[in-house]
Order: sequence, then structure tokens, then C-alpha cells
Amino acid sequence: MQIYGASQIHGPQGANPPHARSTAPPNQPAPSSVAGDRLDLSEAGQIAAQAADVADLRFDRVAEIRQAIAGGTYETEAKLSIAIDRILDEIG
Repeated sequence: MQIYGASQIHGPQGANPPHARSTAPPNQPAPSSVAGDRLDLSEAGQIAAQAADVADLRFDRVAEIRQAIAGGTYETEAKLSIAIDRILDEIG
């Protein structure tokens, strides 16, 4: 390798080479097909948003159920039987 001095060092260059094609003519902004932002929520998302707005959430009951699950006492034969019956009713 041969080094011929600092004259061979190039300055900063853009990411696009000067001969790259631009999508819009110079001095004209690219057309925008979207006038603004848009958000579409699924039905499940809408239900979740409504549930978050509910002020009547029973935090004490939620804590009680979490504690029962952690202690292994939440699932009982009666609750499992009810759940199985509901599933069978749904599937026909």
C-alpha cells in the first residue's frame, strides 16, 4: 500500500450518490397520500379501552383472586365443572 499524502482523503459524502434518481423533482415536496394519522382499534381493543376507563374495578377482589391462584386454592372442582359446562355450551 502506498500513501501519497493528505490530498487523497475525501471529505464527507452523502448517503446517496450525486447521480441517484430522486422521486420528486428538485424544489418540490413529494406528494403525501395521507392527510393525517389514523388509528383503527379492533373490537377487542375497544373493549380493553372501555375496561380501562371503568372506575368500579374491584382491586380488593383482584388481589384476593391473585393470592388464591398463587396459593393453589383458586381452582376447585366446582369451578372447573362450571367452566367445562360453559365451554361445551359454546361449542354446541
